[in-house]
Amino acid sequence: MANVEVSLKETMASIEGALGAALVDYTSGMALGTLGGGKDLDLTVAAAGNTDVIRAKVRTMEMLGLNDEIEDLLITLGSQYHLIRLLKGRGTTGLFLYVVLDKGNSNLAMARHQIRRIEAALEL
Repeated sequence: MANVEVSLKETMASIEGALGAALVDYTSGMALGTLGGGKDLDLTVAAAGNTDVIRAKVRTMEMLGLNDEIEDLLITLGSQYHLIRLLKGRGTTGLFLYVVLDKGNSNLAMARHQIRRIEAALEL
């Protein structure tokens, strides 16, 4: 079992190319914790903005009549990957893990694998 701080530290340490990570409550848009980031990557602003992305996708799925769940979302930029993983574990309903990766120094498949492992250990 890992708490927010431990999970964010594990995310940054175990995922090659990680630039920042946040655990976010998508009902409020508030970051419960952040690690990394910097002047060009404000994780608090990103947390709020990505909450809107999730809400829009959920609305679209409802309009399409899709009876399914979002596992994760990938946003690919010129130099970064932005991964949003909706959490399903005990005590994590309504939360997502947001991870920003340096596109040139990361392995997307391995990052997704590590995020699933971190999710499984997270308990609030």
